[in-house]
Formats: sequence, C-alpha cells, structure tokens
Amino acid sequence: MQPERETVRARLWALGFDEVRFARVDAGFGPSLREWLDAGYHADMAWMERTVDKRSDPTLVLPGARSVIMLGVNYLPPAEVAERAGKPVWARYALHTDYHDTIKDALVQAGLVLEELGGVTAKDYRYYVDTGPVIERGWAAKSGLGFIGKNSMLISRKHGNWLFLAAVLTTLEFEPDAPVRMHAEGRETEPGLLCGKCSRCMDACPTQALPKPGVVDARRCISYQTIENKGIIPRELREGIGNHLYGCDVCLEVCPWNRFAQAGRRMLLSARYDLAELTLREVLELTPERFAEVFRKTAIKRLKITGLLRNACVVAGNTGAHDCLDVLVRLAGHASSVVRAHAVWAVRRLGAGEQLEDMRAAETDSGVLAEYEG
Repeated sequence: MQPERETVRARLWALGFDEVRFARVDAGFGPSLREWLDAGYHADMAWMERTVDKRSDPTLVLPGARSVIMLGVNYLPPAEVAERAGKPVWARYALHTDYHDTIKDALVQAGLVLEELGGVTAKDYRYYVDTGPVIERGWAAKSGLGFIGKNSMLISRKHGNWLFLAAVLTTLEFEPDAPVRMHAEGRETEPGLLCGKCSRCMDACPTQALPKPGVVDARRCISYQTIENKGIIPRELREGIGNHLYGCDVCLEVCPWNRFAQAGRRMLLSARYDLAELTLREVLELTPERFAEVFRKTAIKRLKITGLLRNACVVAGNTGAHDCLDVLVRLAGHASSVVRAHAVWAVRRLGAGEQLEDMRAAETDSGVLAEYEG
C-alpha cells in the first residue's frame, strides 16, 4: 500500500526532525561528483572514490529505490555559546553528544513508521546520517529543504546553515516536494544561485579552500585538516587555522541567510556546551584517561587524543600562548611523532626554540619537519 505523503511527514516530524522533505530518485549527481574527485579535492578520503558509483545511483544502495526522504535537525546553538573570548573554537556541531548516535535512534523509528504505514519491511528502506554512500546535501536541495550555497553547504531559508542531515532511501514512491527555485519561471537551483553576488563565504575562508562557487578543496579546508587528516598539517595552512581547535564554521557564520535562522526543537540533540569552556591549557594537558572521560560519546572522540593535541599545538602557536610554553616543551617529547612535530613548531613560533636544544626529541622532530615540509 502507498502511504499518504503528508501523513508520513507528520509522523516523522513528531519523532523530532525539524524538516521532512521528499525527493524522487533520479540520475543523481555522478558528473559533478566525478569532476570533484578527478580534481583531487577529496584529499586522501579514498572512501569517496570507492563509493562513487553508489553515491551517483541510489538504486545501487537500495535496489528498487524510488524516493529519498530527507530529514533535517537544526543545531543552531544559543548566541552565548558561539563565541568564548580567549577560548579555542570548536565547530558548533561538535558541541553535542554524537549526532550520529542520537539521530540514528529516530531513524530506526522512522523505518518502523514506513513499515506501519507503507506495508514494507526492513529490506525496503535504508537510512543514513552522514554514514553511507548518499549525497545528503544534493538530495536535500532536490527536495527543497534548502539550496547549495557558494560554501557548498546546504542553506535553508528557515534554518540558515545549521542543519544536520539524514536520508532514508525507500522503495515507496512519494510525490516529491518542489526544490527551491530562483524565479517564478521555475529555473532550478544551481550552486550559489540564490547567493546572488554575495561571496562572503569564499572571501572569509582563512585558507582559501573555496576555489569556485559550490566547491570545497578539502586539502585546504580547516575542517578536513583538523578532523579528517590524521597526520602532519601542512606548514602553509597552519597560520590560517588560527584558534580553530576542531573543525571550522567560518564559511557558515558569515552567510547572510543565517539572519533568518531560528532555534530548532532540539528533540534529537543532547548539548555538550561545557566543551566550549575548556581552556587551551586544559586541552594541551589532556591524558588518555582524561580525554576518554571528557569526550565520551561525542564526535570528537574519533579524532583521538593525538589529533586533538596536534591541533592544540597549532592553536597555541597561532595565538601567542606563552602561558602554555611549558606544556608545549613537554609535548615536544611526546610518544607521537605527529604531536612532537607540531609542538616543536609551536615552541619555535613562540620564539622559544632554545628550550628544545638539549632535547633529543627536538633532533627527531627536525627530521620529521624536514620530511614532511622540506
């Protein structure tokens, strides 16, 4: 049986999703995705290439797929959380219990709704929250949840840039919602079309990671370098990282569409705003035990302590954190060569390289830096 679209929308909204939209499965996004990959913009995220066919064709993920149900969860934090003077900056999305886990519980319930109303079984749908071979932003734009801005992010007229996205592929066929359109004559949205002449996101990116409208070069992106990159952060990008400890919201923050954003219902989120109160020194002094305790059940835990210490060293060097110099010198002898390399860089940037002269670690790190940075 075919469930009524608005009935399904109401039921899924009741689960806590701030947006519920429908799109029809079609040709997907193969050409643009392939072009992006061929340009090397995905850096070392090889899994993007391995799943390019599935990302281009949802029927390879779910045979017989006819519809994509796009779900949005607004994570706009209170204004007082956005900035913490003198504190390192965390991407806003990270200041929650891991959204993959909290939203997944609602997706399980969404699947049961489809079974109840549509008479299908679990083999007739698949759901993902940033975890599978689905181009969520592309399908969200097709469903009219928002449009793709010049920062490559989905921008909603109601929620601004602040949406977690989840997708449900299903063999059920729903009448699609209309995409956001530019003019009454019905021209469909293209990257940055509704941005007009505005280029604030591209101009504001500290590392120039937006080479053209709607395209991100992950190799230069602060979010990639501080989260996905598990090794050495290129020297030429470190200064641009500034005080961003984990991820970056700059291209989202400057978007004028955010002035329309309203707080969501937060039914599927569990705030961890306490993380924004951590000082840089507290982060630099983390032990494995303390790291596990503080970041338990957050997305940050996937970075592991070595990645977070590496990032903190870069922030210390950028922000003139002389009060952390003693900790940085200790980290120059860390067991991880990645942490050592960035600690040495930070100490030297603070003009205290002489404190490393008698350390065997400093000699090792000189080699590490030479190997990675010439």
